[in-house]
Formats: sequence, structure tokens, C-alpha cells
Amino acid sequence: MSAPERIPSQPGVSTYEVLAEGELTILGQITDASNAVLYATVERAGRTLHCVYKPVSGERPLWDFPDGTLAEREVAAYEVCRALGWDLVPPTVLREGPLGVGMCQLWVGPKPDAADFGRGPERLLALVEGEEPGPGWKAVGFAEVAEGRTALLVHADDARLRRLATLDAVINNADRKGGHLLPLDDGRLHAIDHGVSFHAENKLRTLLWGWGGEPLPAEIRAALAGLGDELADGRPLAKRLAELLTGEECEALRERVADLLATGIHPLPGGEWPAIPWPLI
Repeated sequence: MSAPERIPSQPGVSTYEVLAEGELTILGQITDASNAVLYATVERAGRTLHCVYKPVSGERPLWDFPDGTLAEREVAAYEVCRALGWDLVPPTVLREGPLGVGMCQLWVGPKPDAADFGRGPERLLALVEGEEPGPGWKAVGFAEVAEGRTALLVHADDARLRRLATLDAVINNADRKGGHLLPLDDGRLHAIDHGVSFHAENKLRTLLWGWGGEPLPAEIRAALAGLGDELADGRPLAKRLAELLTGEECEALRERVADLLATGIHPLPGGEWPAIPWPLI
């Protein structure tokens, strides 16, 4: 696994350390979230970072996931993404905060009160007329946009999204909505909200089905092979995930990685679970 990102001008102090050990101050709440999502800052050694704090005490019970485990699943998603060598999930830690133990994740993109807050998915997702996605796009399926009227849902044929689709298949993400995609002005793509992931049963729900059935690119296969090695018993990643997930979930994770390597293709919807989340954004 790679070393934590270093903060410029603060030698020896990492983003991870600031998130995990800094003084956490709540600034406000993101009110359109289904669970408690708090906008906050963390400060350590004179460096202040904006972050998202999701306390376990604010998690809404779900029928198919154990109570009080969403924060740990968010951290597990970051650890797996980092092991794949991809900078898709912002640095995420589990820590104490003003409302108890919770997930603390580096804030990326504009602040909540910025005029362009919430923009971005339109660069990667679209609804188009006709039955073909057009150059540079991949078709997901038809969506009803008005009574008796449908449009083709498409996503960009983008290498960053393709890695993210693979990550979602690995972690069994049950809720990849468009609003979880955060393209940054510097060309990077981040993805958030991985609390309903890592279930032992197949629950993959995503808007990123456009590559379903296509061969995995060589660089993705290589990343998956490296992840498979890191998931072996006794390796640091395997030990860390055992602290965050159940034994059954860890075994299912290893099996999903092995299956992707064995088939060599992007997965297709299984049919036993709704394939696309709702609402789309």
C-alpha cells in the first residue's frame, strides 16, 4: 500500500494524520442526506482541512446492513481503492468526534455554500434522445423522463469512470448515484458515499453499467491482481479490513476479486437485485 499523501509546507504531517488526530469542529449539516452528514474542519500543527464527518450515532438503520457499520464500510472502501493504486476515494478515517465515533473524510470540490456546489455529474452522465449513445458515451439503459416518454441514460466513456466501475464491482457498491461523482477542475475524479458496500450477497447497483460484458483493460487486471495479493491472509490490508468488516464479507471480497480476474470482463447485472439506484442523482 502506498504511503499517505503529504501536505505541502508541513513536512512530516500527512493528510491522514490531520484527519485522524486533528481537532474536529462542526460547521454545519448537509441536510439532503439520508444519514447525519456534517460539514466540519480538522486542525493539527497549524494546518486546517475541510472534511465530512458522519457519526455512527446518526446512521439510519437499514434492513439489509448491520446497524452502526456504515462508517466502517466507508473507510474500507478507501483502503481498498488505495490498495488498487487509484486516487478515486478521498482520504477517509475512523475516529472520535463531537458526536462519537464516525467516518471523517477529506472534503473535495467546492464548499457547500458555493454557487457551483453540486455541479459535475452532467459532465459524466446524460439523458439523450434516440437509441444510440453517440461517440464518447456508453449506454446504460432507458429511463422514463415523463409520462409516456423515455430517454437513453448514458455515461462518459472515460478511463476514470471505468476504474470506478471496477471499484464498485469489487466492493459490491449498492448505491452508485450520479451525485456521488465529483470531477475536479484539475482533471481528477473523486467518488463518495460508500457506506452501503461490502455486503456478502450480490447487491451491485450503479449507473456505470456501460462496459458490462467487455474485457477488462490490462491496467485494471494488473491492479486487481495486486489487490488480490494484498487480500491474502496476514497481509496488512487483510488485517485492516478484518477490523472493519465481518469475516464473511472479507471472504466475499476476495471471491469477487478472484471472479473478476477469472472472467476478465466487466460484470453484467445479475437480475436478482435492482441494477440501477433510484433516484439517479
